[in-house]
Amino acid sequence: MTTTPAHTGRAGSVLRHTVKKERPAPVARTAPRRNAAGHDLGTVDLEPTVFGLTPNRAVLHQVVTAQLAAVRAGTQSTRTRAEVRGGGAKPFRQKGTGRARQGSTRSPAMSGGGVALGPKPRSYAQHTPKKMVRLALLAALSDRADIGRIAVLDEWGIDEPDTREAATILRKLKLKGSVLVVLANDQINLALSLRNLPEASITTHAELSAHDVIKADWLLFSDRTLPTSPSDFSGTHVVERVEPAPVEPGPTKKAPTKKAPTKKTTVPETEAETSETENPEVEAEAATEAEPAKKPGATRKAKAPEVEAAPTDEAADADAESPSEETDADA
Repeated sequence: MTTTPAHTGRAGSVLRHTVKKERPAPVARTAPRRNAAGHDLGTVDLEPTVFGLTPNRAVLHQVVTAQLAAVRAGTQSTRTRAEVRGGGAKPFRQKGTGRARQGSTRSPAMSGGGVALGPKPRSYAQHTPKKMVRLALLAALSDRADIGRIAVLDEWGIDEPDTREAATILRKLKLKGSVLVVLANDQINLALSLRNLPEASITTHAELSAHDVIKADWLLFSDRTLPTSPSDFSGTHVVERVEPAPVEPGPTKKAPTKKAPTKKTTVPETEAETSETENPEVEAEAATEAEPAKKPGATRKAKAPEVEAAPTDEAADADAESPSEETDADA
């Protein structure tokens, strides 16, 4: 890597040279291509802008460190002296004991006390620019292509979940060590076939990370999932949005029509009706029939207060007679 001074500026009494780094051109690399039976089908030319870069170790280290930090749960916690149980009373008197003064038995300096500056639940996630994440991923892919640890499979040929068939294909490919298989988003049956194999791990373009690439011994692509440009990883760690299918317009329902209100027409009374209303005897009979029949219980309830009122009158008479008897006795 060569450096050329581009600009010289004076900052105080120190001269600083702005250096523009010239990155080397991408290198063309190839990878072996095989079928499900393990037979060689030649080689595949890899995209130089994806697999032919010079790894930037500083960026790769920073991104991998951030990814490992984001995986941490951060649930560890210790109790401070305010959270430990006990310690409400002063352990011993202030003076005269020859010991250092203490106000609580739960101070960090005493056995059974709280923890000073201990860990508390927190998040270890680090903010990393998207361009750095993509550059680190391309650097990891270029490193694996440089050491010849990338293989390409023409077609899996698995239409239904079959773990035994997937294990047979991996064994025939003769890939020693851990294998990271890159699948398409709709290859669900193949993902179900590979998920129980201890030597294989599955991922997609959206979930591919620099740490996963470095951790695996081999990268296994297919003709369908082999990246052809850096834009394939522009949506790294972003869930793809599925657009809903267009809804066909159904039959439109007609709005209910309101009926016009109908006018009521008066019907002339018949001669019989007029004669009945004009006859007073008929009206008296109709009135007697309309009155409801009185219940016997209603009369009893009405008479009950009259019976109860009788003793009160007798008591009043007795009270009235009593003063006269007292006057006669005095006389």
